[in-house]
Amino acid sequence: MSNNDDIAVRCENLARTYGEGPSQVAALRGVDLDIWVGELLMIVGPSGCGKTTLISIIGTMLDQDKGLCEVFGDDLQRMDEDQKLNFRRSSIGFVFQVFNLLPALTIAENVSIPLLIGGLSRKESEHTACAVLESVGLGERTNALPTQLSIGQQQRVAIARALVHSPRLVICDEPTSNLDHKTGYEMMRLLRDLATSVERTLIVVTHDPRILEFADRIAHMEDGRITDIVKGT
Repeated sequence: MSNNDDIAVRCENLARTYGEGPSQVAALRGVDLDIWVGELLMIVGPSGCGKTTLISIIGTMLDQDKGLCEVFGDDLQRMDEDQKLNFRRSSIGFVFQVFNLLPALTIAENVSIPLLIGGLSRKESEHTACAVLESVGLGERTNALPTQLSIGQQQRVAIARALVHSPRLVICDEPTSNLDHKTGYEMMRLLRDLATSVERTLIVVTHDPRILEFADRIAHMEDGRITDIVKGT
């Protein structure tokens, strides 16, 4: 692939430090990375190597100190905070290690939150949420509370919430770390099928070697740099 239209994310010499003076820590030390439209890229490496900082910049939640980060051709550093917020709402979905479901709301209400924030009516939001919950196998549990579901089912809700607004990019931070092997495998298969079926791009940060087979490519990070990129198994 060489056409720029095929590139979902482009990072060039991306750098980020934390702190000042003697306590300064370089989290990213010149990251160069292209991520293709429609692929599932996994980012692996030891704790503290810069994985979370990298996806936080790509996800518009953190600014780089220098270098370029473009997402679907938009230079994130040229956006103000309102533009970044709107870009996240329209184009990016997040699946976190902690599900962050609101316990007092039904799972349909939880999933509809991104749509409500985006200005859709409550009726339309919950209708769309129920359809997405159906796609993750929870169509009969839409009125359940999160506490009434298993951990694996709660993860499915989190995936539905990440996909409900049809984002072009889905970013996952350790999505299987709280799941047993069987459930984690099922979650990755579901996530891959749902996220990449419409040419969405999926970035997964993981320490879990059991799910690497789902990757199209695997980017290895160490000490704030991408050290190697290999094809998935």
